[in-house]
Amino acid sequence: MSTPRYRHEIKYVIDRFQMTQLDRRLSAVMTPDRHAGEDGTYFIRSLYFDNAQDKALKEKSLGLPRREKFRLRYYNLDPSYIRLEKKSKINRLTDKQSCLITKEECERILAGDFAFLSTSDKELMREFYAKMRLHGLIPKSVVDYTRKTFVCPIADTRITLDYNIRSGIRATDFLNTDLATVPCDAAESEPICILEVKYNEFLPGHIAALLQTPDCRTSPFSKYEISRRFD
Repeated sequence: MSTPRYRHEIKYVIDRFQMTQLDRRLSAVMTPDRHAGEDGTYFIRSLYFDNAQDKALKEKSLGLPRREKFRLRYYNLDPSYIRLEKKSKINRLTDKQSCLITKEECERILAGDFAFLSTSDKELMREFYAKMRLHGLIPKSVVDYTRKTFVCPIADTRITLDYNIRSGIRATDFLNTDLATVPCDAAESEPICILEVKYNEFLPGHIAALLQTPDCRTSPFSKYEISRRFD
C-alpha cells in the first residue's frame, strides 16, 4: 500500500446550540466544502465491515491505540459514486486511504462474491480482499448522517459538523435508498452532534480560537460504535 499519511483528528460531542454557534464562526473564516449543496451540507451513507466476533467494534470499545476499519461510502443517496475506504488509527493520528468502486463491484461484494478483488489493479481493493479472507470481514452496519464541512489550506485543515446520525440496525442493504433507519440518539436527552477537527502539522491559531467552546471536551466517539447500540 502507499505510505500512510497520518493526520491529527480530534472529536467533540456538542449540542445543537454549540453547533449553530460554531457554524456561524467558521463560516466567517473558512471555505465550505465544494461538494456541499446550497445549504452547505451533504448526506453520507456508510457501510462498515467487521467479523463475526466484532473485532473492529471491540478494538474501538477497548480504546486500542492501533486499529483499522473498512467501509463503503456514497453521498446524497447517489450510488453512482461509491468509495471503498480504510481508516487506520494510531492514538490521535489517523490515515484514510480510499479508491472508487463501481456499483456493480459493490453489489458483488454485498452478495459475498469478492474474489475479483484479489486481481484488482487497485492496491486497496487487494488489501480489502486479503483482510476479508484473513479476518472474515462481512457487512455489519449502515450509518447515515448529515455533514457540514469547512476547509482551510493552511495545514490542510478540515472541520466537520455531523448530525442526524442514524442506523440501519442490522440491515446491510447499503444500496437501498429507501432503507429504513432509526436515530442513534433516540435514547439521549438531546440530539448528538459531532465536531471533528482534522489537520496536518498544526491547527491554525485563528481557527483554534474560534473553536473554543465552554464545556466542550474531546471524545472517542465512533459512528460505527453508536450504530451498533441496538444489537
